[in-house]
Amino acid sequence: MARTTTRTRTRTSTRTRTRTSTRTRAAFAPRGGRLAGAALALFVTAGLTSCSAAKAEQSAPAVTRFTQNGVTVTLAVAGWKDDKGSLKATFTPTEAGYHLYSTDLPADGVEGVGRPTSVTVAGGLSADGPASVDAEVLRINLPGVESKVPVYPDGPVTLTLPVRAEGEGEGEGGASTGTAKALISYASCNAEEGCNIPVLDRPVILNVTGKTLTFP
Repeated sequence: MARTTTRTRTRTSTRTRTRTSTRTRAAFAPRGGRLAGAALALFVTAGLTSCSAAKAEQSAPAVTRFTQNGVTVTLAVAGWKDDKGSLKATFTPTEAGYHLYSTDLPADGVEGVGRPTSVTVAGGLSADGPASVDAEVLRINLPGVESKVPVYPDGPVTLTLPVRAEGEGEGEGGASTGTAKALISYASCNAEEGCNIPVLDRPVILNVTGKTLTFP
């Protein structure tokens, strides 16, 4: 009777291990439906990520900047669509207490003092309206100048110029293509310390390619 009991327990243990092993393999075995669903989810996620990256790249503004004669100029493309958009130029004096001159200032200044703040375009771009400025005009007295001079308050000033493409050829979707120039002019002054040397028509190159406007 003791031998019979031992054999029975052995067989029962073997069956238990076999069933447990089978269930474990079944639990971790990949199924065709699950694999297909996972692959589809990964494909859709990758597609969405790619589209989001492309949209972000298209909507990201093109920006360039330079510093010359006491002013840092940041030039950006904004709202570009269907061969039209704007150039935004922010003029920031590098020292406190310095101002920029109004866009309405005569080209030679007032009694030779100052130069107008301006952005003009040439080549593959043309102006699509007048420029606007985000600062009010002040008229101040300067030493040695009898007439009041139109200036902006001390600190940064942003000028926005609407532009449209006037390309040399036709690109994707019939959009204009070519090279353009933005010509930047300004002068910064301090009422007590005097003026920095003016910057006149400094060129900034832009590329008009398809439906984009970018800096090299």
